[in-house]
Amino acid sequence: MTETARYGKVILKLSGEALMGDKGYGIDGAFVDRIAGEIAEAVDLGVKVGLVIGGGNIVRGMTVAAEGGNRVAGDHMGMLATVINCIAVHGALAKRGVPATVLSAVPMPNICEPFSQRAATAAMDEGRVVLFAGGTGNPFFTTDSGAALRAAEMGCDAILKGTQVDGVYSADPKTDPSAVRYERLGHREAIEKGLAVMDMAAFALARDNSIPIIVFSIHQAGAIVDVLCGSGRATVVGD
Repeated sequence: MTETARYGKVILKLSGEALMGDKGYGIDGAFVDRIAGEIAEAVDLGVKVGLVIGGGNIVRGMTVAAEGGNRVAGDHMGMLATVINCIAVHGALAKRGVPATVLSAVPMPNICEPFSQRAATAAMDEGRVVLFAGGTGNPFFTTDSGAALRAAEMGCDAILKGTQVDGVYSADPKTDPSAVRYERLGHREAIEKGLAVMDMAAFALARDNSIPIIVFSIHQAGAIVDVLCGSGRATVVGD
């Protein structure tokens, strides 16, 4: 039986750390290839896909600040890391024959096109996967906020947040065996409970634009398509 996607246009949000795969730093080519394959399956289902990737596998602005560095400079370094990650995934998609475009919030025309809503909309309408690099282009905003912002700008039906665990928990299940897993939460409830799966600015943006956030484990092979089709194990955050 042919699967049918519940969502026509989505932002897939991945952490930079996810791209490390089994490595301790950088980019795991095998993991990136798997993700590219799952995105290709989503495209075959007729889903328009945008992708936002963090930069924590290379550098995180908050870590630079915690070690005594300048937070703004650290965030700029993190933005550049997201461009590197997007280029890596773009290459994996190209190998599979999936048309894709990297658009950066930080202009660097020799490397990729600058972001604009018009360019992103045109690319998605052509059936291209759009990789949104450079976060929001501003320091002090996470790539979670960038994902929510792009989802709102593009009129997306959902944000798919791939994490280290299979949903949203009341606490870190890796350190707290009593942590409770939620099947469904409202945006406001997630904000009031202070759940850390996304930052508060991202939750607020998603709430104000009525965009559900679907949280799933990126380590589960095939999970992206499962979530798109309404199956698999995930937590839905939405009012």
